[in-house]
Amino acid sequence: MPRKKEIRAPGELAFLERALHEGFDAEAWHGPTLRGSLRRVRAEEAVRSPGADRHTIWGLALHAAYWKHRVRCRITGLESRFERSPANFPTVPERADEAAWKEDLALLDRMHGDLLAAVRALDPRTLDDPAPRRSRRDQILGAAFHDVYHAGQIRLLRRMFESG
Repeated sequence: MPRKKEIRAPGELAFLERALHEGFDAEAWHGPTLRGSLRRVRAEEAVRSPGADRHTIWGLALHAAYWKHRVRCRITGLESRFERSPANFPTVPERADEAAWKEDLALLDRMHGDLLAAVRALDPRTLDDPAPRRSRRDQILGAAFHDVYHAGQIRLLRRMFESG
């Protein structure tokens, strides 16, 4: 006899949405969120490299946008092409000025909004379904943790640039 899927608390989708919010743009107790770490960053600072073959703040912002897109594709099963390339760490635009930086921050915000909308539309009974390698729940939590991880990197880069 097949086992019934475990259905967790009815508010689990709200919990997952909150986790995404806490990692991205809430006033979190743990420190800066991803979007918070990008506040008041100017294009000049965003393209500054900490060293050869190291990621810039701008590159990390695009990387986060890409993974929000990928997680949305994974949890919905609807594949689409990310609008920047290469995919995982998109190239910073040649015209790396304030307007381009604002456009890419808007891309990050849009990808976050799209991911939240996808989470809100999920049937909670499908959270344990593979998406594709791990469950939908794991993919969503991973996206929240990914934001916090890169928020910390960005804060370190900013401090390093301030002191050097």
